[in-house]
Amino acid sequence: MAENTGSWSGLTDQEAEEFHKYYMQGAMIFTVVAIVAHLLVLLWRPWIPGPGGYASVIDSATSVAGSVLPFVG
Repeated sequence: MAENTGSWSGLTDQEAEEFHKYYMQGAMIFTVVAIVAHLLVLLWRPWIPGPGGYASVIDSATSVAGSVLPFVG
C-alpha cells in the first residue's frame, strides 16, 4: 500500500501539478466560451433597451418572423 505523504487528496506533488494544469486549462476554456456566449447574446438582444424600449425589439422580431415564415411553411 502507498504511503500517505500528508496530502489531503493523496496525490504526489507531480500528480497534483498535472491535475492543476488540466483543471486551469478547462477553467480557461469554460471562461472563454462563457464570454463569447454572453457577447453573442448581447449582440442578439441588448440587455438595455434603446429609446423605443423593448417594444421596438418586439416589432423588429415580428417583422423578421413575418418575412421568414412563408419560406418555412
